Amino acid sequence: MRLRFVAALASLFVLLSPAAVANAAVSDDPLLDQLRSIPGLTVVSETPATGYRFFLLSYRQPADHRHPSKGSFEQRLTLLHRSSDAPVVLATSGYGLAVAPRPSQTEPTLLLNGNQVSVEHRFFRTSRPAPADWSDLNIWQEATDEHRIVTALKSVYSGNWIRTGGSKGGMASVYHRRFYPRDVDGVVAYVAPDDVINPADSAYDRFFDTVGTPECRKTLDEVQRQALLRRDRLVPRLEAEAAAQGWTFSGSIGTADRSFEMTVLDSVWAFWQYSLESDCASVPAATATDDELWEWIDGVAGWSFYTDQGLEYYFPYYRQAAAQLGWPELRFEHLRGLRNHPKLYTANSSLPPELRTWHNPLPMIDVDLWVRTASERMMFIYGENDPWGGERFTPSRRDSVLYVAPGANHGANIARLNPEDAAEATATLRRWAGVPAALSTLSVSDLPLDDMIEDRRHLK
Repeated sequence: MRLRFVAALASLFVLLSPAAVANAAVSDDPLLDQLRSIPGLTVVSETPATGYRFFLLSYRQPADHRHPSKGSFEQRLTLLHRSSDAPVVLATSGYGLAVAPRPSQTEPTLLLNGNQVSVEHRFFRTSRPAPADWSDLNIWQEATDEHRIVTALKSVYSGNWIRTGGSKGGMASVYHRRFYPRDVDGVVAYVAPDDVINPADSAYDRFFDTVGTPECRKTLDEVQRQALLRRDRLVPRLEAEAAAQGWTFSGSIGTADRSFEMTVLDSVWAFWQYSLESDCASVPAATATDDELWEWIDGVAGWSFYTDQGLEYYFPYYRQAAAQLGWPELRFEHLRGLRNHPKLYTANSSLPPELRTWHNPLPMIDVDLWVRTASERMMFIYGENDPWGGERFTPSRRDSVLYVAPGANHGANIARLNPEDAAEATATLRRWAGVPAALSTLSVSDLPLDDMIEDRRHLK
């Protein structure tokens, strides 16, 4: 009995000691306390700043939300904090965060003076279960990742939520809204393709038949023709460059010849995705030298991309495209008789054999039908000259809208709309977010503007 009494006194002394009292006291950083109190959330680091706080966070997610016992992984995210009662913008590129993330703001964040949560898509960079079951990489699992993050952070933030993303991130925004429509108060999806029936891609062919001027289209087609006609000289050049740079092909695309052909096929798409019509003057003529063709294609498409080293980071995207998202299938009629690999232009072609899979068309059909008929408060923004706008989402009539930025490419946003549309889009966004329509915004110089588009031309 005496020993128990002494032990109790010792425990009481520990509990009442100055160090214990100090640790138990409420800290002078309520935000940090709130974040640390969220189960599964880890504050990895904070970057000192003026006017906002920037955190790198990690959130424990089930590898399979339907079977949580199968294991978990740490999903990276960042938090740009301005105020606990300001709107929150949930953003993703649909890919990974930077290795060392830095504070930046999306366009909706800028227009709302809001907070921002940026999420790394599952299976990119370190946000991947180990071992990885690639069947867990699908649109519902990622939407559920984001649903859990929103649910957790609503304990910190009282304002409205806006979901946004560009390109693949725009697609992810739509999927999140589809499965969890009450998570956020509106969606701004930038340049998000809707490949509802994967083989039915005539819209992309019609785009390339009409974009720009006839002269520009003819010159671009001829660049591809000339490159394939000179295959006997340019493929050895690629092989020599690969040897010098340490590039390999056998783990994914297969051979240098397949890599060469895929890069040539991609070059015109890449031109319209990130160039302007005024850049047509820089396209090499049919009489261009091998050096001129090589340098131009390298500048717009990149000879290093369709290599094992260039593709590895994008394997999760190509797996998703092959399994659910779909990919553009173009006719390339002007290249008949010049292609060595007529079935090459597919998502599976860029994957290692063990990751290749069959395509399930049902998820995209479901999402497309829901967007057309049942979605609410969704804004879609496309660029007039962006190939990815060839197949667009069609919003419902439930407080939803679609805008096209004149002459814009894959970088289309609200700022690139005509003034009337930009004013209307901004007012709609602010209404959804519950902030005054006349809210004064920060200047772009206060923080870098994140365009949310990481994928270059490689969304296929």
